[in-house]
Amino acid sequence: MTNKKKLYSIKLFLLVLPFIVLVLLFAYYPLYGWMYAFYDYKPPKTLANSPFVGFKWFLSLVQNDVKINQLLQVLKNTFAMSALTLGTSWLPMIFAVFLNEIRCLPFRKFVQTVTTLPNFVSWVMVYSIAFSLFNSTGMMNSFLLKLGLIDTPILFLQSTSHVWFTQWLWLTWKNLGWAAIMYIAAISGIDDELYQAAKVDGASRMQLIRYITIPSLLPTYFVLLMLNVANFLNNGMEQYYVFQNSFNKDFIQVLDLYVYNMAMGNGGYSVSVAVSMLKSLVSVVLLVAVNGLSKLLRGESML
Repeated sequence: MTNKKKLYSIKLFLLVLPFIVLVLLFAYYPLYGWMYAFYDYKPPKTLANSPFVGFKWFLSLVQNDVKINQLLQVLKNTFAMSALTLGTSWLPMIFAVFLNEIRCLPFRKFVQTVTTLPNFVSWVMVYSIAFSLFNSTGMMNSFLLKLGLIDTPILFLQSTSHVWFTQWLWLTWKNLGWAAIMYIAAISGIDDELYQAAKVDGASRMQLIRYITIPSLLPTYFVLLMLNVANFLNNGMEQYYVFQNSFNKDFIQVLDLYVYNMAMGNGGYSVSVAVSMLKSLVSVVLLVAVNGLSKLLRGESML
C-alpha cells in the first residue's frame, strides 16, 4: 500500500472515529451495568458493598405463580404490540408509493411535511393532545354529549378495551411519515427508463406501481422487516409510560415499561437488570437468526 493510500485510509478512519466512540460510550460501556443482575444491590450502597447472589434474580422470575403470571401478561402485551407493528410494517411503503403519485408538487410537499412532523413531537406532547381530545371533559365527550349520543362521558383513556389497537394507532400516526422517507428515497433511485418503456407499452399508473415501483421497493422492505423482527421485544418505554394509568396498566405494560416500573417503582434494580439482560440476549439471538434467514432466502447477509 502506497503512502497516499495509507493517508487516505487514515482520513476515512478519522471521519468515522467520532461515531465509533459514541457507539462505545452509549452502546457498549453501559453493558457494565449487567453486573447488577448478579448482586443484591440496594442503593445507596456501592456494588462492592453488595452481596453476590449469582443467578438468584433470574430464578426469582419463575419461582412463584404471581410473578410468572405477571411476566406472561407483560410478554403478551409486548408480543401483541410488536405483532401489530410488524404486521402493518408495509404501511409506510404503500404511503410512500401513493405520495409519489401526487402530481401537484406543492401539495405533495405539504402532505409529506404534515405527516413527518409528528415524529418530532415528544410522547408527552402526544399524550397532551390525547388528553385534550379524549378525557372526560375533552372535545370528543363534549361533542357527543351535545349531540345527545351519550348521557355520561366515556373514559377513553382509562378504558381497558382495545388498548393495543389504540396504542398502535397513536404509534402509526406519529411514525408513518418518517418511516416513509426511506421508501421515498428508494423510489427516487428507480431507473426512469423502466417507467418510460412501460408507458410506451401502454401500462397504466396502477400497472406501473404494481410491476415496477413495488417490486423495486421490496428489497428495502424486507431488510427493514428483518431488522424489526430482530427488535421484536423492543417496544420502547416512553409511549406506554405516558399513557399508562391504574386502569389500563395490566394491558399496556410492555417489557421495557415493566423493567422501568420494577426498578423505579418497586426498587428492584437487580431484578430489572436481569429482565433487561434476558431481553437483550433474546434480541441478539433473533438478530442472528434473521440474518441467517436472510442469507438463506435472499443470498445476502445484513451483518
